[in-house]
Amino acid sequence: MTTERGAGLLTAVRTAAAAILAPLLLFGLAGCSDAPGEAAADTAPPNPLLYEIASADGTVEGWMVGTIHALPDDTDWRTPAITQATDAADLLVVEIAGLDDGERVAGTFKELSTTPGLPPLEQRLPDDLATPLNDLLERGGIERTRFAAVETWAAAIMLAQVDATGDPANGVDRALINDFAGRPVRELEGAAAQLSIFDRLPETQQRTMLAAVVRGSEAARKDPARLQRAWLAGDAATIEQSTHEGFLADPALRAALLTDRNRRWAATLAPLLQEAPLPLIAVGTAHLVGPDGLAALLEAQGYLIRRLP
Repeated sequence: MTTERGAGLLTAVRTAAAAILAPLLLFGLAGCSDAPGEAAADTAPPNPLLYEIASADGTVEGWMVGTIHALPDDTDWRTPAITQATDAADLLVVEIAGLDDGERVAGTFKELSTTPGLPPLEQRLPDDLATPLNDLLERGGIERTRFAAVETWAAAIMLAQVDATGDPANGVDRALINDFAGRPVRELEGAAAQLSIFDRLPETQQRTMLAAVVRGSEAARKDPARLQRAWLAGDAATIEQSTHEGFLADPALRAALLTDRNRRWAATLAPLLQEAPLPLIAVGTAHLVGPDGLAALLEAQGYLIRRLP
């Protein structure tokens, strides 16, 4: 029988799956380095990535802020520039708008992630990961039989939560959606579409993902807040490095879960930026950085992208 902690873990993952999907991919699963991040000290003022988007003539067309979808209680992340952009924007663009509809998200997660008669979890992993898997299950208080009908990608997401820090209730995207009460909020994907990206992965790629979670769990445990610090400091170099770690080091997974999505989003955002309402685009920070990030993709379309202090 699953322990109380394990049951609570799995329930939380299901009911908040959409809210935590991006940090699992970009701030949890990818954060497998042994080295602590080079983010600023905890006493430094917050400086999350925020960009001004302007047309070629300098006219401001909107703003783009990098979010993180889970944070410890009482994290001070709002800067004057973020507050100013939030107040000035006419609409908010997020990955998933319905973060508070936990019942619907849970139903979608269960429908997509459940297949009866799957192989035992250990059979979906290389033999050398048997001990790290056992350690991870023990830390989470989870019975391995719990995964008998759980697809491999979903098992990876669940197991990644064992050592995760922060609370999805404190997610930046959730806070910004609340700030925009009474103003339009548009979504780039939605919960079903975002979870379906994982569900459509070939089983070989799902197993690569699961193996990366288990293999990196001990290293990530040494410094679980590494990428939360990097996010708070706006440390773009550490954040970009994380997009090449863990299972994102696999080219096929990186394309499916990061770069292909960035290109789709850039194509969606370009016409939106040409319209009269000024958007604040709020997506997982790792989607913004690097040559494949949204900032570079929009710049390639002729927009002037300027990081705001």
